[in-house]
Amino acid sequence: MSTTGSGTPGPATTDPASADPASADLATSISGDEAARRWRLVLGRYAADQLSVGQQDAGLERSLRYLYDREYTARGHRVGQGGDATGRPGRGAGLGGSQPHGVDVTALGWLNEAGSLFPRETFERMQVDAVSRYGLTELLQDDTALETLEPSRELAVAMLQVRGALDDRAAAGLRRVVQRVVEDIVKRLRTRFTTAVNGRIDRSRRSMHRVARNFDWKRTLRANLGRVDADGRMTVQDVRFSSRARRTLTWDVILLVDQSGSMAPSLLYSAVCAGILSGLPGINVQLYLFDTSVVDMSHVADDPVTVLMTAQLGGGTDIARAVRHAEQQVRNPSRTVVALVSDFYEGGSVSSLLSTVRRMASSGVTMLGLAALDEAAEPVYDQGTARHLADCGMEVAALTPERFAEWLGEVLS
Repeated sequence: MSTTGSGTPGPATTDPASADPASADLATSISGDEAARRWRLVLGRYAADQLSVGQQDAGLERSLRYLYDREYTARGHRVGQGGDATGRPGRGAGLGGSQPHGVDVTALGWLNEAGSLFPRETFERMQVDAVSRYGLTELLQDDTALETLEPSRELAVAMLQVRGALDDRAAAGLRRVVQRVVEDIVKRLRTRFTTAVNGRIDRSRRSMHRVARNFDWKRTLRANLGRVDADGRMTVQDVRFSSRARRTLTWDVILLVDQSGSMAPSLLYSAVCAGILSGLPGINVQLYLFDTSVVDMSHVADDPVTVLMTAQLGGGTDIARAVRHAEQQVRNPSRTVVALVSDFYEGGSVSSLLSTVRRMASSGVTMLGLAALDEAAEPVYDQGTARHLADCGMEVAALTPERFAEWLGEVLS
């Protein structure tokens, strides 16, 4: 949310949608009263002299003011004390207008009201802003508030980034939120990893696990031959799927995860992937977090929440040091996978990094570089370094966790 920074903006004398054809089409499709209503909610109390707030929007206005007036306060604005149902400010100084009698303006009260007024996507964004931008960490200190929070990847990432500023009580609340988010992600990914990594398709055994990639069309046809009508059309009632053969040899999977500040979303998924892989037979998982140093998290790789609560987001990046450390852990190159999760912005020696990768690839180690993804799931990484790594024998790709599971399954089979 932004303003001109000059106090009270003047009335809208120009077409606000003139710079954007799509916005212009939207503007022409709504009435002048509706446009004024929307602008009033966007501009807040600074437009109160020109645009009033209808009674139907009093709750929306109150929720937005409670959170985003903190932006004005941080910039040194002094917001007038007072205010009526139309949103017109009164005289005096303070941090916010008075609220109607009986309205709960505590963090929990705001959370309950905002959750009932705004669409889920908007509410989730407001939660992230509340914690990461405006320091409403009291949301993490109240059991009722914790139950009201809508868990999401974005909220967990925002909270992890401010974890260092939390007291013990708020940190305990953060752990509960992260636990809920991790459980949701594990529920979505576990089956995909189990199916992809457990081995090749075994056509000799039937599986009750209904996954499209395991569909056995030959057995399905045979099982339904008795259901062909006079016109030759088959009614399929018994759909068959093949099982997957289990591996008998162990693979070492070494995960190197960049924990610099920009890597928070990737760190979340990496911790979950490590936890799932740790529970699969035939895989020995080694998990290392790195910035300018390398931290061995292998002993808690099966506990994603502990990994995330221990990670120290921020600092520099020395990828070469992490890769050299991984090289020292390799026991059987032909049965070792090294997955480097990073944005590839190297703060250490690029030449040392490339020589180590070239040496490991030549020895038979399978190497994958997973590029960081931003909030819109778009790859954000140093393409120059990535190209050099690919030239040295590392497969570099921007993969979702699901696609990473498939890639790993192909390698291990």
